[in-house]
Amino acid sequence: MNAFPKTKTAPVKLWSTKALDIELERIRGVYARRRQAITRDRYALFGPFNLLSMQEREGTIASLLRASGIHSLAGRRILDIGCGRGEMLRRLLEFNAEPSLLFGVELVEEYAAEARHLSPHIKIMQGNAAALPFADASFDLVHQATVFTSILDPKMKQAVASEMLRVLSPGGLILWYDFFVDNPRNQDVRGVTKKEIRELFGGCELKVRRITLAPPIGRIVTRFSPLWYLVLSNLKLFCTHYLVLMKKPL
Repeated sequence: MNAFPKTKTAPVKLWSTKALDIELERIRGVYARRRQAITRDRYALFGPFNLLSMQEREGTIASLLRASGIHSLAGRRILDIGCGRGEMLRRLLEFNAEPSLLFGVELVEEYAAEARHLSPHIKIMQGNAAALPFADASFDLVHQATVFTSILDPKMKQAVASEMLRVLSPGGLILWYDFFVDNPRNQDVRGVTKKEIRELFGGCELKVRRITLAPPIGRIVTRFSPLWYLVLSNLKLFCTHYLVLMKKPL
């Protein structure tokens, strides 16, 4: 496995080492409980809702990239923060991303280890996205999915956003996918609004799409027909996620 690029510029100074440690341990605890309570089958593409929502997400990514004049990810250095088991990094290969230019950072060691096992051709490390071990302007595209809703401390959110911008080259892109609504049945997550995204990534140009049926609704309607997912998703009323393409100023 190739070595990660060395940091040439120190990451942003975090607000408090103690506060950081407390929030990181809280997040690790949440995901430890999730691993015990939720099987991987819940998110497998055999499930109609999972398949249709992923197809919708990939189609929207392709549309946003084309609208920005991008028809291939070949030659672009890409970082996925909170990469989990590496699913999205592997999917980016279908957009012509090159394995040697793909990097992932994952907080939970068990997920990082599984990602390395499943994706030996991609560089995966265990680490904290609020202190990325990369030089300034190291990447052309940075991706995150459902990372920010898992962070409850506003200062840590800002630290992670600042790090994403720091390692992104001028004119580079951030691809964001996350809830914008709270989950009343899950107090460990908090939705991130469009206003908050703009504040976190001040100065960036944003293209925002509202997608993905609320999972409880999506799982019910897809039992009857995929058509219901397509109809309700197109109405946008019951969609709960933002897919955002951001461009860092030159």
